[in-house]
Amino acid sequence: MDGIILVLNAGSSSLKFAAFEESAEGLAALCIGQVEGIGAAPRLHVRDAGRQPLHTQDWAGGGAPGDHAAALGVIITWLEAMLAGRPVIGIGHRVVHGGPDFAAPRRVDAALLAALEGLVPLAPLHQPHNLAGIKAAARHFPGVAQVACFDTAFHRTQPFVADTFALPPEFHAQGIRRYGFHGLSYEYITRRLAQEEPTLAAGRLVVAHLGNGASLCAIAGGRAQASSMGFTALDGVPMGTRCGQLDPGVVLHMIDTLGMSTSEVAQLLYGNSGLKGMSGLSQDVRQIEAAGTQEAEQALAYFAYRVRREIASLAAAMGGIDALVFTAGIGENAAGVRARIWDGLGFLGITPDAAANAANAAEISAIGSPTRVLVRRTNEERMIAEHTQRILTQTTP
Repeated sequence: MDGIILVLNAGSSSLKFAAFEESAEGLAALCIGQVEGIGAAPRLHVRDAGRQPLHTQDWAGGGAPGDHAAALGVIITWLEAMLAGRPVIGIGHRVVHGGPDFAAPRRVDAALLAALEGLVPLAPLHQPHNLAGIKAAARHFPGVAQVACFDTAFHRTQPFVADTFALPPEFHAQGIRRYGFHGLSYEYITRRLAQEEPTLAAGRLVVAHLGNGASLCAIAGGRAQASSMGFTALDGVPMGTRCGQLDPGVVLHMIDTLGMSTSEVAQLLYGNSGLKGMSGLSQDVRQIEAAGTQEAEQALAYFAYRVRREIASLAAAMGGIDALVFTAGIGENAAGVRARIWDGLGFLGITPDAAANAANAAEISAIGSPTRVLVRRTNEERMIAEHTQRILTQTTP
């Protein structure tokens, strides 16, 4: 069943993709890329497996893709030339919300799509685009199997106390619970550490997935124990444009006293808060660090403070911590932000190595530090490809 497995990850204004070649030796990455700025100033850029540039394209002269379906068409046109006739045998999708019922990847069919449509209100920034990507892929690749991989699935092992809110039981039964997100990233990091250092991976980890979307997860024995995110991808630590943890009374005040509509509140909390809202500049940490304004400094200080509090909270949920792992765009690259975060975490046994941190080394704690601090590049696309391959193997005669 050798062929190509495509991975699609549709965001609110971007469409990420990757292509993997299946063979008897396993999955080999061919390329990874994205069309970003969909609906505004879209740009396609593609890298090879070694992350070297393969192709870039913008549409300054006109003809830009205006939606995700058109962006997928651009991607397919480029891929067809690159793949040189090799068949696409499966397409894996990141789907942000799987609700209470989907705790593992699933082959896409009409019933699954209908169920996932019902979860759109729980992930309004992502779920509609995830589903649009599935529908667009079905049009471009009729008859090719598609697999939905859920960001919430990894967290379904967390215990009841980490899964519930302090509401009457019927609300939990109705699906109002703490789902957690970024599960594909946490699953990849957990598997990678299990290969590199099995003893450490079997211990107590706090993994910090810090990017434009940000969350943290407590993992013990390879299984999720608690997450900073809750019912939606809005909860937890502040993010690029999302506020993170917020007293629900603030929302009531905005609606009842300030006269804001629910859509206005949603736009504020999802799109104009977090690092962007506090800094008044951008959600890009590099721009915020370079600005040097009081607002920029306060935004970075608050971000680090909330992440630091969450690390300690998740360590408490496991009764201790053996390693802290940073991943995703900020976690992997922003040495200054990591230094802000670990300042004051000495009581958890963290002894930093400033030089290693500045170099974005794989281990940034000092030799002999009771709690190790690691930096690992996540790879959600490979995780999705592996799940897709497994589902195809299970369902192919």
